[in-house]
Amino acid sequence: MSALYMILGTLIALGVLVTFHEFGHFWVARRCGVKVLRFSVGFGTPLLRWHDRHGTEFVVAAIPLGGYVKMLDEREAEVPSELLEQSFNRKPVGQRIAIVAAGPIANFLLALLFFWVLAMLGSQQVRPVIGSVAPDSIAARAGLEAGQEIVGVDGKAVTGWSQVNLQLVRRLGESGALQVSVRESGATTEQSRELQLNAWLKGVDEPDPIGALGITPWRPAIAPVLAELDPKGPAQAAGLKTGDRLLAIDGQPLDDWQQLVERVRKRPAERVTLSVETQGQVRDVQVTLAARGEGEARSGYLGAGVKGVEWPAEMLREVSFGPLEGVAEAASRTWSMSLLTLDSLKKMLLGELSVKNLSGPITIAKVAGASAQSGVGDFLNFLAYLSISLGVLNLLPIPVLDGGHLLFYLIEWARGRPLSERVQAWGVQIGISLVVGVMLLALVNDLSRL
Repeated sequence: MSALYMILGTLIALGVLVTFHEFGHFWVARRCGVKVLRFSVGFGTPLLRWHDRHGTEFVVAAIPLGGYVKMLDEREAEVPSELLEQSFNRKPVGQRIAIVAAGPIANFLLALLFFWVLAMLGSQQVRPVIGSVAPDSIAARAGLEAGQEIVGVDGKAVTGWSQVNLQLVRRLGESGALQVSVRESGATTEQSRELQLNAWLKGVDEPDPIGALGITPWRPAIAPVLAELDPKGPAQAAGLKTGDRLLAIDGQPLDDWQQLVERVRKRPAERVTLSVETQGQVRDVQVTLAARGEGEARSGYLGAGVKGVEWPAEMLREVSFGPLEGVAEAASRTWSMSLLTLDSLKKMLLGELSVKNLSGPITIAKVAGASAQSGVGDFLNFLAYLSISLGVLNLLPIPVLDGGHLLFYLIEWARGRPLSERVQAWGVQIGISLVVGVMLLALVNDLSRL
């Protein structure tokens, strides 16, 4: 079933985002009087095709990894004299800039729409209450304590852990003071704490911002009673059964499932002794933990899970907006995510953020499937983030991308004449090399995650 969600989620995501992006180019081109020859969603063999009254061919092709809008252009083929005024290359540079920019702008508008819908639908969020603080951690040295609720990070109000994490992600690889506002349990006033960062999580492959500060979020206690097993996991191989209660690991008592999780993660590929209670009988079981990830992200894996528990009502909050408030919230989220995407790219170039955080089609497909299976809200959220990423990446000043064409046209507008075809050809070759290189890097990252 998860594979079906992954396939359908990926097809819907790419279909919606690519269609909207290309429609931006198409719509503005038509308004500027340019004749559009083909509007294609996907590449390769056409699966569906039809024509409209303007002679534009619409195509749905077999390979759903992009799309394009083909316009009448003298640089690509000979144009009849009676159609020269409808040729893209004959249009004023301002109109060409508008046509090229329309694709990425359409992606930002689509993200804005999705965020607006999500704002009005509302969401249930877990209050960001601190469960525990590790001794001598960044958080402990700043005076953060268990039971405090985080209400702001760097001056930005937060209502849930996802927002806390998002604000912390902005500071990856940086040094300096991190301002965190907290409120004691039952209090109405806020207090400010200053956390000192020093090249914080610089170059870490899979950063955990909240955990790296030494903070463990509050969560209800979960009894370490097994409810599910990975058929190919170490727990199953060692003979553990659903219903077994784990009492200790290597002699260390277990009162909560999270204690086991934390201890297992620190011991990849190691052999441990689990004290197990089965129908009133206690026995010791030797288990060789599996290992997942590489480098600093390498962690132990048991291959077992427990039943979820109900969260206390006081630890949850409903957050929703009216139609007008929703527009402001959607615009804020779109702007913030666009800046975060650009900042992350800059940090990758400077080495402050590991390039292993770059994801390719395999990861996109997995996240698409997981979010689609999780619900409409999560899937719309994923589509909004992906649409913003597509818009930002297309605006990068790299020839072959929309941003590269915009760069050429802006230079033409500034100097009054276009760059020579030779210079533009060099730019295109460099751009192709860069894009192919980044795609290969993203694919390697995807395969390493598998």
